[in-house]
Amino acid sequence: MKEYRWATLGCGVIANQLVQALSQQGRTLYAVANRTYEKAVAFAQKYNIEKVYSVIEDVFTDENVDIIYISTPHNTHISYIIQALKNGKHVLCEKSITLNAQELQQAVHLAKQNNLILAEAMTIYHMPLYQKLNEVIQNGTLGALRFVQVNFGSYKEYDMNNRFFNKNLAGGALLDIGVYALSFTRWFFTQKPDNILSQVKFAPTGVDEQAGILLMNQNEEMATISLSLHAKQPKRGIAAYEKGYIEIYDYPRAQQATIYHTEQNKKEVIEIGKTEYALLYEIMDMEKAISGEKNVMCLQYSIDVMEQMTALRKQWGLKYTEEE
Repeated sequence: MKEYRWATLGCGVIANQLVQALSQQGRTLYAVANRTYEKAVAFAQKYNIEKVYSVIEDVFTDENVDIIYISTPHNTHISYIIQALKNGKHVLCEKSITLNAQELQQAVHLAKQNNLILAEAMTIYHMPLYQKLNEVIQNGTLGALRFVQVNFGSYKEYDMNNRFFNKNLAGGALLDIGVYALSFTRWFFTQKPDNILSQVKFAPTGVDEQAGILLMNQNEEMATISLSLHAKQPKRGIAAYEKGYIEIYDYPRAQQATIYHTEQNKKEVIEIGKTEYALLYEIMDMEKAISGEKNVMCLQYSIDVMEQMTALRKQWGLKYTEEE
């Protein structure tokens, strides 16, 4: 397989993890772009990165760049995605991939038009554990899915100026942590939800601080999701089937799941993959998709989840600055 050259747009926590993931394969990140040039220079010096752009837009026209990983704030994603795709770059974009379904539809159309891979960096879709669980589900021993229950609660400093509560940066629980819970649910659901109910509590800035969500699809599979940016909860997900249930803790980057077989009154522990390799799994899957070996980037799931988040915000009357 060709060795692709990656560039990062953004040099925060995820960008550091991207560099470390590439190094696990004995590779280096080719280039870094950032809105603050001095931060990009410091990042490049830290990791001996070859290329730093003094003008952020130069990353899109660099003929040596194959793939751009975008990890800037949510509200900047669509602009950068469009520029990357128009210049022939494959894009792996940090969640949430766009602000709304309309933006994502535009990006998907452009990717197809230019025969490029566009994907959301949703670790759930790439951790080996979920691939293994899918095999268990497909063999039918658990029966039909009935119910999914997912929690994600963080305790963020109650500072309305930070990005989690900043409406100008598309803050709020839904796009920051809710996307994980909805993606977890979508992985197990056999069809996307078409019936969505919710309750929401707003932060003083007007973004969603806390929410409870009920989902159901045409196969009558149901889910409950609880989210909070100011109340810690375990990252716990359960997929309940007719003959047993799957329980997963720390589900975004999980390496272990417990399956409870109710009829036999026994439990089975499955452990596969490693949490610390989460970004590496994304890199490997992205490059497989680009090479034509196998496209496992689950873009349709990202589309389904984005449609749900857009519908939820419509229920809440919540618009971000760019949408008003």
